[in-house]
Amino acid sequence: MPSRPQSLAVLDVEGVLTPEVWIAVAERTGIDFLRRTTRDEPDYDVLMKGRIEALDAAGITMTTIMEVVEGLVPLDGALDFLRELQSRLPVVLLSDTFEQFGRPLMAQLGWPLLLCHTLVVEGDRLADYRLRMPDQKARAVEAFRSLNYRVVAVGDSYNDVTMLAAADAGVLFRAPSNVRAEHSQYPCCTAYDDLLDLIGCILNFS
Repeated sequence: MPSRPQSLAVLDVEGVLTPEVWIAVAERTGIDFLRRTTRDEPDYDVLMKGRIEALDAAGITMTTIMEVVEGLVPLDGALDFLRELQSRLPVVLLSDTFEQFGRPLMAQLGWPLLLCHTLVVEGDRLADYRLRMPDQKARAVEAFRSLNYRVVAVGDSYNDVTMLAAADAGVLFRAPSNVRAEHSQYPCCTAYDDLLDLIGCILNFS
């Protein structure tokens, strides 16, 4: 007989632990289109192709983008929250960000495991992107559950919804009103202490 499942938390990154990278790039470059995120556009391919086109049109280089990324810091309270959660159960970060963007931020978060995508860079130009796999967040959750983990998932955007649905329990954190309204089946909170308490209640730890 299988043993009682161990617990695992999976977290989105941007908007949950770190600022939104593309909004920061928009602020640096003045390109309004880059303010659109997965909170606004459910179709990730449409969003990314639009970003690349906007960057090309403005002549923005990968060097400039990385200067912005390397200047970002985790959200206030995020590191303490992550460390406390990691002291209670394993934590995996599932994000539609990219390896190149993730490394400077993961260094500041103590190098948690991050599963994400990768950018295709030609010279100093962002040319394309490659998905690790389609719907990688939900697929990862399904894989963890197949290994007999009980999974709680935390996200804030449209691209997190399939991950929340695949988990044993899903939570929205600082989600915008449109996402909350369309997915009201998930509890929502805005403070890290409340999020920690909610995960604790779901997984029966204190």
